[in-house]
Amino acid sequence: MAANPSFDIVSKVDRQEVDNAFNQAEKELGTRFDFRGTGTSVAKSGEAFTITSETEERAVAALEVFKEKLVKRSISLKSLDAGEPRQSGKTFKIDLKVVEGIETEKAKAISKKIRDEGPKGVQAQIQGDSLRVSGKKRDDLQAVIALLKQEDFGVALQFDNYR
Repeated sequence: MAANPSFDIVSKVDRQEVDNAFNQAEKELGTRFDFRGTGTSVAKSGEAFTITSETEERAVAALEVFKEKLVKRSISLKSLDAGEPRQSGKTFKIDLKVVEGIETEKAKAISKKIRDEGPKGVQAQIQGDSLRVSGKKRDDLQAVIALLKQEDFGVALQFDNYR
């Protein structure tokens, strides 16, 4: 007999698309008239990004440019963790991180939502930074996906390995 149908709930980001968005934002900040002479730039160090500018307004505007490029590349803004603008000497900096994986607390909240409102006989197990949802019928799993798409858990959710 075949195993029960299942799928995984994950929160992943295509790193290549993030790099492309970063490169586009960097290029736009270098060419746009309103950013000339403001010392505004976006830099990458490992998995983190830093926006630097002489004024807080230009730093926030540069953040909007970066967000715009992420959205155009189908990266959810829920995956972007942007800090508050902070003054560092004569410049303002904004630290950014691209977040992947589902934290334990959020995984528990998703699991509870499936238990409370999902169809009977559907289970969710937390597996590291993802969840495995299994049930007896594929229709039940479709209902769980629809239920989770309506909720906002503060993370970008993708549904993988549907089998």
